[in-house]
Amino acid sequence: EAGTIWVDGELFSGKPDFKRILKEGYPDLSDEEKAFMEGQVNELCAMTDDWEVFSNRELPEKVWDYIKKERFFGLIIPKKYGGLEFSASMNSAVVAKLASRCGPLTTTVMVPNSLGPAELLLHYGTEAQKDYYLPRLARGEDIPCFALTEPGAGSDAGAMSATGVVFKGDDGKLYLRLNWRKRYITLAAISTVLGLAFKLKDPDNLLGKGENPGITCALIPSHTAGVVLGKRHDPMGIPFWNCPTEGHDVVVPADAIIGGPEQAGNGWRMLMESLAVGRGISLPASGAGGTRYAARVAGAYARVRQQFGLSIGKFEGIEEPLARIGGWAYTLEASRRYTCGGLDSGAKPPVVTAIAKYNFTEILRKAINDTMDILGGAAISGGPRNLALHGYMAIPINITVEGANILTRTLMIFGQGAIRCHPYSYREIQALMSGDVKGFDAVFWKHIGHVVRNLFRAALLSLTRGRLAASPVSGPSAKYFRKLSWASASFAFLADVAMGSYGGNLKRMEKLTGRFADIFSWLYLASATLTRFESEGRRKEDIPFMEWSLQYALSQIQTAFEGLYENMGFPFRGPVAFWSRLNPLGKMPTDKLGHKIAQALQTPGDQRDRLTAGVYVPEDKEEALGRLEHAFKLVVEAEPVVKKVQGAIRKKQLPRERLDLLVPRAVELKIISEAEAKLLKDAEAARTDAIQVDEFTHDEYHNRGTGKVYVPHAAGVQPMLNN
Repeated sequence: EAGTIWVDGELFSGKPDFKRILKEGYPDLSDEEKAFMEGQVNELCAMTDDWEVFSNRELPEKVWDYIKKERFFGLIIPKKYGGLEFSASMNSAVVAKLASRCGPLTTTVMVPNSLGPAELLLHYGTEAQKDYYLPRLARGEDIPCFALTEPGAGSDAGAMSATGVVFKGDDGKLYLRLNWRKRYITLAAISTVLGLAFKLKDPDNLLGKGENPGITCALIPSHTAGVVLGKRHDPMGIPFWNCPTEGHDVVVPADAIIGGPEQAGNGWRMLMESLAVGRGISLPASGAGGTRYAARVAGAYARVRQQFGLSIGKFEGIEEPLARIGGWAYTLEASRRYTCGGLDSGAKPPVVTAIAKYNFTEILRKAINDTMDILGGAAISGGPRNLALHGYMAIPINITVEGANILTRTLMIFGQGAIRCHPYSYREIQALMSGDVKGFDAVFWKHIGHVVRNLFRAALLSLTRGRLAASPVSGPSAKYFRKLSWASASFAFLADVAMGSYGGNLKRMEKLTGRFADIFSWLYLASATLTRFESEGRRKEDIPFMEWSLQYALSQIQTAFEGLYENMGFPFRGPVAFWSRLNPLGKMPTDKLGHKIAQALQTPGDQRDRLTAGVYVPEDKEEALGRLEHAFKLVVEAEPVVKKVQGAIRKKQLPRERLDLLVPRAVELKIISEAEAKLLKDAEAARTDAIQVDEFTHDEYHNRGTGKVYVPHAAGVQPMLNN
């Protein structure tokens, strides 16, 4: 029941209203938000050295101080409480830019602004709780964490063993006695306020909600007796604070329940509604930001790096993964901004945010793998020059947290979508649960009519390859709107067939539900991509990116349909599957289209900058990305000079030698000028420098850290090793 239905309802209907989908908008940041991005966010990136963080396994003190001073922990907290009160779009944009600089920094800023004490207090806290905690959280005076996951309760959070028992104290007031053992809790060891999810028991019914009110959330000062903190996990070697915590007979007032005793037992709804928003912001932002970063790095490196006398970006083997990275970057940024626009308008769509979390993190995994392949040895040699390794190491973390991706794909996206996004399923369930036979009968027959209409619509659109579907626009994107209408009709009909055929067993047929989730996901991502293209004014230079993205999306939908047909029995396995192969929704993008994208990523200018906007690019040429960008620009600038020298070689004016050895003779013969010779030398020097990898002495290799590790704490509260 948590959350709301948004455009996902349109896509599940079989006849989506694309005019409505386009009207949902593609928002930009406010002037205040843009100023913060260009000012404080860039400054935070500039002062954070990713290699230093990994070497010392901690953010430096100056970074922690700046985070607190500039209220990075208060991005979502209203100004009246001392926060910044930024939009979901801005929260996402901050995370995306930080993700292009340093993973541990990103996580440290991201988590307090996602599911945690601040988010829960804003929506459910009492006025007294808000007045006390929110200003302290905004200033960084309190460092928050939220403890949900346990050894026996990961994806199945409802199986948690953490308990709280209500009792009356000697003073006549109500208290909770809490016991828990949690793990994977970000910032726990250095937290000063711990949010806790637990099962509340009230054997004497002191709260008036029965003996087992259920899952409840409370805020506990970390210095409370019985709270055990101080240890930390080591997730993939990524040095952010991810920690276990225990509580042994921890006693707090009943007023510690978020929202007060009246909210006892409402914790599950709190968590699900908060996740319905947060799941669409933080990790998708990391995915979009990381993929844009990959596009910028891989494109520049492919132009700078030479083998066999050519930039490796000229080889089709490199073009292929480079095109994928560029196309995915365009799709993810479109979907990031579109999703955040919905959240800013008040939507809380759990299915859409699950789609975003799953697909953004999976695509980032593929994009980073492709980047590693393009960079080759430069990507696997660790050190301050490496531009990809730490991002590659962190990928499994994004895949696993906030709903493991296997669970999200096979259960949440279609499982929840089939109930909440379907036009009639949820109403039928409500009527059955309330015993409303007449109401159920009315909805049921509407459902039957819906199935029949979608059957005929899907068949008609299949026969005409979608040409009879309406498009809200004309121009290059119109045919893709029509194909998405065709895909939606086929999806909606097949979903009803599956629900009717398998009933409750469908939830256990996870291979089928996973394929339904793939179709639903790509319907959404494709719709967001078309919205971007239209909202940005149908830029001619972006047509290849839009077309690649839509063709890729339709090919993924086609693959999922074929998998469903092969596994749903007759008639799908036979004639329907055969017809689908003869008349596919889409095919993978052509090599010619991929070539255009690969070339765009290897060409400096407005388009490349726009496609990778939000990536932090250091101005310092001694930094890894700054060094590569400097070489990239010089190499491109020097190419006309290189062509002059190569032309002279072909005319036999110059011998076949290494380019740098030919420069003096080329100047002497007036083939190139002195200024051109200098440019050529500078470009070759920059190219040579950019492709170098780090080297360490034996002592350096074994003693990378400075030895000065800063352990943060807030308001004078020291991190506790135990209590």
